[in-house]
Order: sequence, then structure tokens, then C-alpha cells
Amino acid sequence: MKLKRGREFRHGRIEIIPMIDVMFFLLVTFMLASLSMQSLNSITVNLPKGNAENLNHKEPVTLTITADSKIYLDKTPTTLDALAFALKPMVGNDPGVVVNADSAAPEGIVVQAMLQARRAGVEHFMIAVKRE
Repeated sequence: MKLKRGREFRHGRIEIIPMIDVMFFLLVTFMLASLSMQSLNSITVNLPKGNAENLNHKEPVTLTITADSKIYLDKTPTTLDALAFALKPMVGNDPGVVVNADSAAPEGIVVQAMLQARRAGVEHFMIAVKRE
């Protein structure tokens, strides 16, 4: 006489749909995290190449000078004469500014903008460069 088993043996299955959902969630998370790491307070310019250390500040004020000598503070356009007045309240406790000058910008305008920033109380200038 043959005894019948109480349970039949079932083969295990790997469900792929939940794994795909998890992978898409991770992809979206990493994409959003990488987008939040970009500096979005400046205008896009053609930066000169060079080696520089990474910036360890929270959210620095960005002074952008374009190739056609236009000046921006973060993304707000300003003039050379009004630069010191506009920059003074933005500097606050952190007396550092990132200079984001186009490589084709006239050096005289860059120096004049840095002198105006010095009048506003800026003590440290960090020059933005493109990694080689």
C-alpha cells in the first residue's frame, strides 16, 4: 500500500516584477541625488581648465562674469557699480565668494568685480575651474 504525502513538493519561483520596481526606485533616487549636487546658482559659462580642490562650503555666493562682461550674483543680473551694495547682505557670516568667470571674459572686468566684492566685505575668493 502506497501512502500519499500530505503536501506536494512545489518548486520555488523568483518573482522579477518586485525586483524591477526596486531597481527603478533606486535609479530615480540616485538621479535626483546627483541633480541636487550640482551648483544651480550660476549662469553657464565656459570655465578655464585647471586643478583645484573641491569646495567644502554649504551654499556659497557665486559671482558670475560672462564673456560679454555681464555680471550676475547667483542668478541675479547686476552692474559693476551696484555690485558692492547687492553683495553685502548676501555675504553674511561667510566672507567667501566663488568667482565663476568665463575664460573669454576681459580680465579687467573680472578684477574690477573682485575689487567691488572686496569693498562689500569679501575676504576669500574661490575661482571656479573645469577639471582637466
